[in-house]
Amino acid sequence: MLRNLSRLAIVAALLAAPAVAARAAEPGLTKCHMTFSLRGWSAIYKTAHGAGRITCENGQAMNVALKVRGGGLTFGKMDVLDGKGDFSAVKSIDEVLGNYVAAEASAGAVKSSQAAVYTKGEVSLALAGTGRGVGIGFDFGKLSIRRGHK
Repeated sequence: MLRNLSRLAIVAALLAAPAVAARAAEPGLTKCHMTFSLRGWSAIYKTAHGAGRITCENGQAMNVALKVRGGGLTFGKMDVLDGKGDFSAVKSIDEVLGNYVAAEASAGAVKSSQAAVYTKGEVSLALAGTGRGVGIGFDFGKLSIRRGHK
């Protein structure tokens, strides 16, 4: 399953690459990265909450609150402790805030891996993380990124 998860993440990244490359070539854009943690559960319906920090190459940074909602054929719990994310190039850190939609895959027992590609208009976010818990499935969901506490 982990091999299929890796393949899904690679395919999703390849599909998003032309748009990301074209946008990155525009002057005045910056790349942003996120570190995060998430904790949640799923029993058909998936829910998770977390927090993170976004930093951009132009020096902008902010703490964020994360919320994941979705459905699909998933069962289990998740605890992502050291997640990482890369956004497509943006004009300002404020562009990364909002609601994203995703196709996501997860697999594992005890130690779990997750990879997902989320999109919101011209902004894309590739996430990867490992953690603890039990999870199996393929589902679609929504990720909300809001300003967090300072």
